[in-house]
Amino acid sequence: MRVPVQHNLPKEEVRRRLRERMPELPAHMPGGTADVTTEWPSEDCMKMTVGAMGQTVRTKVTIEETQVIVELDLPPMLSFFKPLIAAAVSDKGTKLLSGPRKDI
Repeated sequence: MRVPVQHNLPKEEVRRRLRERMPELPAHMPGGTADVTTEWPSEDCMKMTVGAMGQTVRTKVTIEETQVIVELDLPPMLSFFKPLIAAAVSDKGTKLLSGPRKDI
């Protein structure tokens, strides 16, 4: 599943916000807990694995000039929830990437 999230920030600010806010992700998961691992194979690509409630979701986040592309590899059990998951990623991503730029 591919979810684009528009932004008007410099790439450096997008990277900073992603790095700072990823530790908050487990609190937004059902049950309030999740096992989250992240890695940055390049400065504009973050890979993340989220494990919760017996399911694992692998995610790739690609930072582009005017949008962030979130690609989620959903297990079959979660495929039924694609519209809800896409809406949540779009909503949370927009909130994360909107607002004034903070000085780095």
